[in-house]
Amino acid sequence: MPIRSHVKTFATLSLLAVLAACGSARDGDRRGGFLSNIFPSAPAQQSLESLPPDQIYLLGEAELEDGDAREAVRLFSEVERLYPYSDWAKRALIMSAFAYHADREYEQSRGAAQRFIDFYPADDDAPYAQYLLAISYYDQIDQVGRDQGLTFQALQALRTVIERYPDSEYARSSILKFDLAFDHLAGKEMEIGRFYLKRGHYPAAINRFRAVVEEFQTTTHTPEALHRLVESYLSLGLTDEAQTAGAILGFNYQSNPFYQDSFELLQGRGLEPAPRGTGWLVDIYRQVIRGQWL
Repeated sequence: MPIRSHVKTFATLSLLAVLAACGSARDGDRRGGFLSNIFPSAPAQQSLESLPPDQIYLLGEAELEDGDAREAVRLFSEVERLYPYSDWAKRALIMSAFAYHADREYEQSRGAAQRFIDFYPADDDAPYAQYLLAISYYDQIDQVGRDQGLTFQALQALRTVIERYPDSEYARSSILKFDLAFDHLAGKEMEIGRFYLKRGHYPAAINRFRAVVEEFQTTTHTPEALHRLVESYLSLGLTDEAQTAGAILGFNYQSNPFYQDSFELLQGRGLEPAPRGTGWLVDIYRQVIRGQWL
């Protein structure tokens, strides 16, 4: 049975037997861990080696439930070290990935998750391991100004979950996160494009806004990208391109405030939103609006 609830399974008879011996050990010296209080005449490492794998594993879950992810990782790692070919070692490995992620040690979480996938590709928890690997990237891209390399890696890992495990309980969450990560990339392009636009570097700004329209047209940033193209092209005196961008914006996003802004800009120059001339925007107009792909 796959590990679904993770930290909620530790309240078993074997764990209770160990915890019963702890007494008030958690109030003692944490440097040796409460295991040293169970076996006061032996060091903590020797005490672990005297325990069966299931008890060490359950102690790890107890530490995780108690909020000590680092100690949980240590205990899960000991299960792997002491009982490397046991089923408990397999369980401990996926829980190590989970505990690392809980502790925001994302690189280590990815490492543990990847090891699980490599060692147990057909296991019931392989989809969860792949999902953990993906969100370890995703959880680092919460700010649009951060390294977008992480965003690309998150997209790749999330796509793997979606394509490899489409019927798993993690596929839907991966789809939602994929869309949000994709939006992050478009947001970064817009951020740079606006930077260039404000400083009058119109060709550089156009390149960024074009990338959004061509590569990220399903994101929430496309209406603004088209409007900024209208602004940029008008600033360069390229009225055909400005009118065409306005036409695409009006056809797809007529109720969007950016269309009204573009319409007023064009109208102020005696122009109207309409496809004009040739170029990449006219190609998009023909393909997307008129359905002419050749």
